Amino acid sequence: MAYGQILGPHSPDDCCITVNVGGFRQRMEHDVLRRFPQTRLGRLLCCSSKEAILELCDDFSPSGMEYYFDRNPRFFCYVLNFYLTGKMHLVDGLCIVSFTQEIEYWGIKERYLDCCCTNKFYELMEQAEDNRWDQRSDDVQLNGSESSIETLSASEDDVEMFEGSWCADYRRNIWIRLENPGHSTSAKVIAIASLSVVIISIIAMCVHSIPDSHEKDPNEPKVENLVLTFFETVCVLYFSAEFILRLAVAPSARKFLCNMLNIIDLMSILPFYVTLAYGPMDEGENTELENVGKVVQILRLMRVFRILKLARHSAGLRSLGATLLHSANEIGQLVLFLFVGISTFSVLIYFAERESNESQLQTVPICWWWATISMTTVGYGDTFPVTLAGKLIGTLCIVCGLLIVALPITNIFNKFSKFYQKQKHIDLRQSIK
Repeated sequence: MAYGQILGPHSPDDCCITVNVGGFRQRMEHDVLRRFPQTRLGRLLCCSSKEAILELCDDFSPSGMEYYFDRNPRFFCYVLNFYLTGKMHLVDGLCIVSFTQEIEYWGIKERYLDCCCTNKFYELMEQAEDNRWDQRSDDVQLNGSESSIETLSASEDDVEMFEGSWCADYRRNIWIRLENPGHSTSAKVIAIASLSVVIISIIAMCVHSIPDSHEKDPNEPKVENLVLTFFETVCVLYFSAEFILRLAVAPSARKFLCNMLNIIDLMSILPFYVTLAYGPMDEGENTELENVGKVVQILRLMRVFRILKLARHSAGLRSLGATLLHSANEIGQLVLFLFVGISTFSVLIYFAERESNESQLQTVPICWWWATISMTTVGYGDTFPVTLAGKLIGTLCIVCGLLIVALPITNIFNKFSKFYQKQKHIDLRQSIK
């Protein structure tokens, strides 16, 4: 029994309620509402207290059994039609997200949509989901610009942090010129000089790996080329001076050292000084000294981090890093798909080739290697099937590899496009300031 039926006398009006939606009043019979007891209006008939009623509507008048709802009166016409016909139709001109929120408020399920509107509803919902994904990507780009994309522009917050600190004006001017190449001509000169040193360092590192570039001495097994050593030293000294200067003028040393690009800069500098300190130990016959020498050799390989310094001057590289950082799910799915495919085809090719004496695919580990290079479409040709069954399995393996690799690529590419466009927009906005 409804709340009004408890307090008020029985009358012919007891079989109806009055619904007032944004000023639009409509009398509705109980029998009509009871056809859909799970909806908001249907649940009103089961309320036995005013508190329960006010949980379902915005206000209530017991004398006239009138329920007030602060909702869209235009949409309620479609709700009324739903109670009369049992079918819901899309509202022309209403955002699909608002439409979904409205039917959720009135307790109407999507399954009540008429067949003429079902396909359009799901198309619009899919489009809205794509737009929401784009918005989330933009939000991630804006919120994580310093940590994931590592924009080089000096933000307003960083500039404001100089207020009240020592030599604020001098530090601010140097910081802006180091962090924002588009600020002035001097900032562009600094950026070009830094980029040139990075390129020279990379070229020197590549030339250093050529055996002919080393000078031969009859008394020594190998002597470093003095020219390459000179360029190496000059580049590292420049990187060191630049890093120390940027650290000294940074508004927040903690924030500066947590920045990924600055970590890369530090990792590209440290190996030089470590090898310089432990270099003489590399020549001893003592086992411990030999171990230290091996560590030094590994640290020398860390000079490859200098290549990553190009990200400081490339919006594309920063966008690539952000894409990989925010595509963990897609990359994880790709690895999982490849793992399942490689495991399956390695076993199949093993049983197909193990009876052939000419085939090299005689063990599962070797078959794993073959399946890996086949599914990733590399195909070194060092191992290959020779039987008819093995060739058929190899063909299927390559086709499946193409499909598996292509599945997550679309989402990763879309993320990269969004991050790149946003990064270009930020760089352009900073160059105008």
